[in-house]
Amino acid sequence: QVQLVESGGGLVQAGGSLRLSCAASGRTFSIYAMGWFRQAPGKEREFVAAISRTGGSTVYADSVRGRFTISRDNAKNTVLLQMNSLKPEDTAVYYCASQTRLVVPVSTTAKAYDYWGQGTQVTVSS
Repeated sequence: QVQLVESGGGLVQAGGSLRLSCAASGRTFSIYAMGWFRQAPGKEREFVAAISRTGGSTVYADSVRGRFTISRDNAKNTVLLQMNSLKPEDTAVYYCASQTRLVVPVSTTAKAYDYWGQGTQVTVSS
């Protein structure tokens, strides 16, 4: 079992920044890639960003590329999502997810991830 806890969400004005953090516990040695997804009210959950086990490979949704940066610290069992130049359309609940199977390349689909956090709300005002 892997437990994931997100933090760092909040309310920010358009153009501002937030940094989300996801702390993993439990069988962390079994984690391969980690990712961030988001879900806005009335919409399906969508992929945001993902990072490989070593951090050497990252992938981003087109809507956030160039504004968001994903990183991980395996010694601390954390993954971060730095979000800059935030837009109102970034408003959503953000979820951290982890894979316990090796999938190459890093997956952008939710079904490839085994464990999920409870989510953290990000609200961007215009």
